[in-house]
Amino acid sequence: MNVAIVGASGAVGQELMRILAERKFPIDHLTLFGSKRSAGREYLYEGKPHIVKELQHNDDFKDIDVAFTSAGGGTAKEYAETITKYGAVLIDNSSAFRMDADVPLVVPEVNAKDALERPRNIIANPNCTTIMMVVVLQPIERLSHIKRIHIASYQSASGAGAAAMAELQQQYKELVETGSVKTINKFPHQLAYNVIPQIDVMTPNDYTKEEMKMYNETRKIMHSDVRTSATCVRVSSLRSHSESVWFETERPLTVDEVRQALASAPGVTLEDDPQHYVYPMPLESAGKDNVYVGRIRKDLANDNGLTLWLTGDQIRKGAALNAVQIAEYLYQQGDLK
Repeated sequence: MNVAIVGASGAVGQELMRILAERKFPIDHLTLFGSKRSAGREYLYEGKPHIVKELQHNDDFKDIDVAFTSAGGGTAKEYAETITKYGAVLIDNSSAFRMDADVPLVVPEVNAKDALERPRNIIANPNCTTIMMVVVLQPIERLSHIKRIHIASYQSASGAGAAAMAELQQQYKELVETGSVKTINKFPHQLAYNVIPQIDVMTPNDYTKEEMKMYNETRKIMHSDVRTSATCVRVSSLRSHSESVWFETERPLTVDEVRQALASAPGVTLEDDPQHYVYPMPLESAGKDNVYVGRIRKDLANDNGLTLWLTGDQIRKGAALNAVQIAEYLYQQGDLK
């Protein structure tokens, strides 16, 4: 197949290249696209140099089978018609199309078949925190319908991009060398030695856009009336996100039932022996494909509730890997031209 990556110079674009190579996705020809600033940069893919082309409204996508886009919502909306004009499937990593009724929002472990119905030939990649949570909750949903979810997220700098990761590292460098932080650009406050209880902009109800994404996207992906309430927090982890999740089911579930369901769930690694200090942490999940889960226990405040802890690599399963898995599913179904 002929594959394109739009936003190839960004953190997710670079991860897409690594994952496509690692998983031996069937590529005959790879084309990289970027902004005017990124055009001309050279990257190696499987040992061969590829030059980034400037994204333009032309016929560059005429022979492309699948295009991965990770260049922001504005760019996705502006170029979607150009990219899909000749039949390319667009798998978009931004929030531009996620809640559009005619665009499937897909996590392959949960709702892969939704990707087959795409009137505009666009498939949306969900928000990173939502992806990781629904991968873990879907096996539990099969045991008993989940009615309510409360989430506290602990999100790494990587969620704001490569420049944000570099800023966090620079802040720690400045603290060591001078005792104070001078570089604050990507976040509203200093992140080093700090946590910031805001991710994305505030909405009129005082939930952030990130928190509202978790409410709306979870319902769409799981085809559920579940209600969620989230507090999303930026922490000084570099790469992996973590979440503490409380959920209420229609019938009371035992901890053993949940553990057994998660132990065999695709995309999940169970690490749950808290009496011996065994539970997943972001340092461990960084660079890994699966979502790691542990600290499963009954909710002391809700007879039908349980709580758990999960962590996963925001750039991989939270973005690039999920997109590639969508393309793999379409390929396996014979649904790519």
